[in-house]
Amino acid sequence: MRRSKVIALHDCDVVTYDREYLARLCYPIANPNLRYDFCKGYYARVTDRLHGRATRLFITPMIRALQRLVGPNPLLSFLDGFRYPLAGEFAMVTDLAWTNRIPGDWGFEIGVLAEVYRNCALRRVCQADLSDQYEHKHQDLSADNPEAGLYKMCVDVSKSLFRNLASEGIIFTDGMLKTLRATYLQIAQEAIKKYEDDAAINSLRFDRHEERMAVEAFLKGVKLASESFLEDPLGVPMISNWARVTAAVPDVFDRLVDAVEADQAWDPKRKPRKQSPSTL
Repeated sequence: MRRSKVIALHDCDVVTYDREYLARLCYPIANPNLRYDFCKGYYARVTDRLHGRATRLFITPMIRALQRLVGPNPLLSFLDGFRYPLAGEFAMVTDLAWTNRIPGDWGFEIGVLAEVYRNCALRRVCQADLSDQYEHKHQDLSADNPEAGLYKMCVDVSKSLFRNLASEGIIFTDGMLKTLRATYLQIAQEAIKKYEDDAAINSLRFDRHEERMAVEAFLKGVKLASESFLEDPLGVPMISNWARVTAAVPDVFDRLVDAVEADQAWDPKRKPRKQSPSTL
């Protein structure tokens, strides 16, 4: 952390991973002539069908439903400008890591973007196309289990979105959140028709019933998130940034280095020394 100038994060379940992905992600930050502080990755999610349901059918329609309700809003415009706001790939300068706080749940990506919006000049934010074909683990919808799969993702992301907007001064009421669900449903249904046409033009498989089931699950997730937000607008505190961590534990980086070196020195083939009963 003391010597590094760029920090990058990638999902660990990428099937088609190539070192070029990392180069594309870090280049806008590492090149001093470009002068970017944050780079968000995006990529195509297409095989013989369209993937990326959480982005296509949830977060993009949700952001646009919120824009329709609250009117022009800088944070919503910022989020809507990303090709793939829920992508887990991004790179940033270390200075941002010192100040950014992040959620510890599925709201991670939206939380990171909201912190970047607050702590970084917008002209220093960019996006990078990482690859023509990007394949990773596909989450189950888990439409009957709000603690798993895309259902849980929808709940956590919605709560993160509501809390960040509330911190910008937007007032959420029970009536407004009910209207939001109706608006989201309308926009999501319109999106399904557009994606069906897109699939037909490109000879891709498309299951309208599955798409509608996903929207219905996301709608239930938004309802749960709305109820949770109204009950506790602050929710679980975000993970502390490094500035606070070092203030509380000044030698934290020395401890991390010692832990890594001890892990590297450990020999899994070495049998543990037997301890006498008195030392147990």
